[in-house]
Amino acid sequence: MLTIIITGPTCSGKGRAAVELARALDAEIVSLDSMKVYRHMDIGTAKPPAALRVERPFHLIDIVDPCEEYSTGRYVRDALRCLAEIRARGRPAIVAGGTPLYLRALVRGFCPAPRGDAEERARMEARIAAEGLEALYEELRRVDPAAARKIHPNDKRRITRALEVHRASGVPFTELWKRSVPGLAPGSFRLLGIAWPREALCRRIEERADRMAAAGLFEEARAVAAMFPARSRTAAQCIGYREIWDAMEGMDSEAAVLERIKTNTRRFARKQLTWFRGFPEIEWLAAEGRSASAVAMDALDRLGARSGGAP
Repeated sequence: MLTIIITGPTCSGKGRAAVELARALDAEIVSLDSMKVYRHMDIGTAKPPAALRVERPFHLIDIVDPCEEYSTGRYVRDALRCLAEIRARGRPAIVAGGTPLYLRALVRGFCPAPRGDAEERARMEARIAAEGLEALYEELRRVDPAAARKIHPNDKRRITRALEVHRASGVPFTELWKRSVPGLAPGSFRLLGIAWPREALCRRIEERADRMAAAGLFEEARAVAAMFPARSRTAAQCIGYREIWDAMEGMDSEAAVLERIKTNTRRFARKQLTWFRGFPEIEWLAAEGRSASAVAMDALDRLGARSGGAP
């Protein structure tokens, strides 16, 4: 049974399309969103309403408090567990959301190695110039002999990367690879994206921000800040809340903060679209001028499941 993944930039309507598709297939929905995991942060993360969550099973929403860190590795483990449980129930599964890091980890696997550090690489390049690559290779043999056995003494890129990871994490690269989480197997999923023209997407972003503010976003953000004075690094970066929290000690008007929310959301959408270019397997569905139900029917046609059976 294929896992269906529906993604796209923020405010593209992927959640609504996923719900319509789930209704057609009698499927369960697994969130692919790094902010919907947080309890109490409802309006600004555009969580599905309570009535819909009673009608249709949703997973990985409201599972941690804003003071807790939630990592990409934890997400992949949780998502794979949910998908296995859904399959065991004999139900189709739809993964829906737009967090690119989660998407990449889910479909390509995840290794908890830290990202590259330009300053550290520069220091290693200087050492290579002064002492030669063999000095770095000898260091690698001391701190991670298993990696050194697999890496040629002249392979500068892999030697420096292994040392970079060890210096940043204090753990040998080979040990981190043992902690890797494999993603979905190739051929076991279909990846669909919801596409909008840039200008139309920007209008949708602005209109949704206005609706969120009218629905009580500012009040909700202040309530979360009161409940959780210390918030996790990830939760603290949530667009919509971050701008309100940053302004709480200042004199900015709500109108000025709302404009910053709109600007930052547009920037985030552009970053998402850049990330999505790295997923050539995405099959894009045009959404402009079409209802969520029509987009879902397009998805069914792509999946060959218009008759109502699971793809």
